[in-house]
Amino acid sequence: MSKQIDSVFDGAGAKPGLEIWCVEKQLRLVPVPKSLHGKFYSGNSYVVLSTVLPRSGPPQHDIHYWLGKDANEVESTLASDKALELDSALGSCTVQYREVQGQETEKFLSYFKPCVIPIEGVFSSDSGQLNGESYKISLLTCKGEHVVSVREVPFSRSSLNHNDVFILDTASKIFLFSGCNSSTQERAKALEVVQYIKENKHGGTCEVATVEDGKLVGDPEVGEFWSFFGGYAPIPRDSPCVEKQSDSPFSQLFWITAQAKLCPCEGSSLNKEMLETNKCYMLDCGAEIFVWMGRNTSITERKKSISVTEDLLRNQGRSMATHLTFLTEGLETSIFRSHFNNWPQVVEPKLYEEGRGKVAAIFKQQGYDVKELPDEEDCQPYINCRGKLKVWRINGDQLTLIPDPEQTKLFSGDCYIVQYTYPGNGRDEYLFYAWLGRDSVPDDRADAISHMNAIADSSKRDPVLVQVIQDKEPLLFFSIFQTVIIFKGGLSKRYKNLIAEKGILDETYDEQKTALFRVQGISPENMQAIQVDQVSNSLNSSYCYILQTGTSIFTWIGNLSSTVDHALLDRMLELINPTWQPISVREGSEPDIFWNALGGKTEYPRQKELKQHVEDPHLFTLTCVDGMQNTLSNFIHSRDDVLCLGSELLQVLIAVKFFLMVGIGSYAAWLNFVAGDFKVKEIYNFAQDDLTTEDVLILDCHEEIHVWIGSHSNIKSKQQAILLGMKFLQADPLVEGLSSETPIYVITEGREPLFFTRFFEWDSSKANMHGNSFERRLAILKGKKQNLEVHTSKSWKASSKETTPDSLRSKSVSSNGRNSTSPVSSASVTHFNSPTNYQISTPAPTARKLFPGSPFHDSAGSPKAEAESPSQAAVLAQVDGNDASENSVIYPYERLKVNSSDPVTDIDVTKREVYLCDDEFREKFGMRRKAFYELPKWRQNKLKISLHLF
Repeated sequence: MSKQIDSVFDGAGAKPGLEIWCVEKQLRLVPVPKSLHGKFYSGNSYVVLSTVLPRSGPPQHDIHYWLGKDANEVESTLASDKALELDSALGSCTVQYREVQGQETEKFLSYFKPCVIPIEGVFSSDSGQLNGESYKISLLTCKGEHVVSVREVPFSRSSLNHNDVFILDTASKIFLFSGCNSSTQERAKALEVVQYIKENKHGGTCEVATVEDGKLVGDPEVGEFWSFFGGYAPIPRDSPCVEKQSDSPFSQLFWITAQAKLCPCEGSSLNKEMLETNKCYMLDCGAEIFVWMGRNTSITERKKSISVTEDLLRNQGRSMATHLTFLTEGLETSIFRSHFNNWPQVVEPKLYEEGRGKVAAIFKQQGYDVKELPDEEDCQPYINCRGKLKVWRINGDQLTLIPDPEQTKLFSGDCYIVQYTYPGNGRDEYLFYAWLGRDSVPDDRADAISHMNAIADSSKRDPVLVQVIQDKEPLLFFSIFQTVIIFKGGLSKRYKNLIAEKGILDETYDEQKTALFRVQGISPENMQAIQVDQVSNSLNSSYCYILQTGTSIFTWIGNLSSTVDHALLDRMLELINPTWQPISVREGSEPDIFWNALGGKTEYPRQKELKQHVEDPHLFTLTCVDGMQNTLSNFIHSRDDVLCLGSELLQVLIAVKFFLMVGIGSYAAWLNFVAGDFKVKEIYNFAQDDLTTEDVLILDCHEEIHVWIGSHSNIKSKQQAILLGMKFLQADPLVEGLSSETPIYVITEGREPLFFTRFFEWDSSKANMHGNSFERRLAILKGKKQNLEVHTSKSWKASSKETTPDSLRSKSVSSNGRNSTSPVSSASVTHFNSPTNYQISTPAPTARKLFPGSPFHDSAGSPKAEAESPSQAAVLAQVDGNDASENSVIYPYERLKVNSSDPVTDIDVTKREVYLCDDEFREKFGMRRKAFYELPKWRQNKLKISLHLF
């Protein structure tokens, strides 16, 4: 197979980022230098490779072959073939896209923000420049609210219309003309294109003018604009463009034979079993066509399949806007899977534990006593965990405030409201949870949400609201509590009445009853004990358990549990009841009395519970039909209980109360009735600028979702946002098996917490600008400084017991007089995607440790401290914007690699990169140190792993 692959692809995909090749007139593929990335010549065809290092799992590759409008058919065919060769060189682990000039996919355009403006002419690798380029006045049209498709149109008045945004680029001035039917977001994105043209074509010196559709010649700039078209004349009034979509999207599956013939696949519906691994198929969805290639097909078969599909488009006269996507078995996109009924959710093992074990073994060879590697990124709560905590239990129509010593004890038959107040950027920040017990009564659930919103509304602080259902708690929830015990049963009046009416045995926890607790957690600052059914199949070899029989206490230690689990077990015993004297039992040596208490010995899970594959987050924009607002409003005002509340903030929650009362089956139908036409669109390669103030967006983190509400959006209450979040979970646009019980965070523009902004390169000044997105972008373009309050993320240090003010809550098991520090406060250097925001702990003169800031404790129970090493000093220098400290020790890359034949000793092996010289650092990482340390920690580690530096 290697003989069929062009040598120009040697080493391709080894580093994250973009790699581009151009098909020259000599029909050879040449690499395009990075300085010319984003400049595409209409007379050429290109192959573009995008490589991404996800938070976990192997690198992800996307291949795009771009066809210029003036490229000949031979060059276009060669680009298609080379894209397939590149896929083969990368192990057939890519998704391939055909891109046609002017009809590019949004994913392709997202690589080259703010835009791609094709250049007339032909690329020459000898000069790297356009052959025969000359300046001329041009008229461009811009379409798109998050990525912009820019297309040059004839320089004529007839090209203008009321629906689009246009840019007139002249020698001395750039004009932006906004059609009256264009959106604010499109106008704002077009301004980014204006800025790009100004900087790249005019050297940043030309003037910029904005012209509104329908504005007469009273303004000199308006008159100057129309003078280029021979004077002002009205543009014909056309109706706004409306995209016609069929109610049931057309899709038909064809088998592509060895003779390159298309054979329709019979069947009323599509399912995965129709796809055979030794064949290729074409799925025709009208506006998009997929070619699915089985794992056992050859390159020749795949080339034929692609060729026959492209021939189909030409022979049928299909629109050039028809997108072609080529998929290898096992790499199906969510859009492709959505056309099949019940596509199976297959979770493939990622060899996570095996990989961690190998890394630990490498550290052991260098003299470190390592039992396991902590997940620093996953264990970070990203907010100050020394705030104030208040917990209320729902008790009928009343709220019962839980005393401080009892706040960590929850019952699965009850619902609770949690208010957490913590210090933010010069002000207190509020976080509210509605925790709904697994066995709680629907009325209590509805009241919990209603009361949470009433309390949040009274705070007048735009707090973050979260809906959480038992067993789906996010890490942050447990980090705030630090220690949680969840008992079976409940204390609320409604729960007691329900079990009495149904004659159900009251399982509410009692020290005299038999009870089994599963102990779990990641550190003493984040541990839980969950009461489970007292039967043997509740056991799992990966955990430790506490069995209370009334007369005896047993601790059961699973064979696959870790030393951290054992330490948490001892701590949890003291918290539940410090007087207990337990009998320690290891798995496999249980006495009969132990099994008798569990009703006899039966089978239970004995396999290692592997860590779930962590997917990168995805950002989506949401749109609903206008009728949704009216339908929802009419529904709310038709209910008598809304009128007596009189709070707009609570209105939608009453609707939530309705569906909770009638049950989940009716809820699904009701939600469809309320939300109406609901459209979701993914934003690829997202950034903070994609959070446009007119929109509502959802950040899908897989284990939780964040609903972000723009200040100028038509969603005016957090309850409406909760409903949109529920609708999103029901839609499951990535076909990833999202649970309807996934936690939903609701966040408003300008009050974004760190656990949200960490997914972006965050600039607080942007988050606090005034006006709509167009006005904000125009102010930036013209250099006008708004009078804003700019919030800069600052570092903070956790206080010890002696220095903690009375207003701050004690940590961990406070009911037993214990104190410990927050996992965040102990981090040596933690980066939150903000160039000015680092957390630096006070150094202590103690022995060097492998993982600075580890929340775990040593065997004696005392926290381990970390002295600031020279390498950490170098990191702090880099944080301040310098590259490397002058006094830093420098070593060559070959000696710093983990697999080096001549390894360096006496260095901090977790910070190998700081010992590289500046030039070698930029060569290996493809960026300066400052840019590297502004990346999220998980992305830093991925880059280091790819370079054998971690």
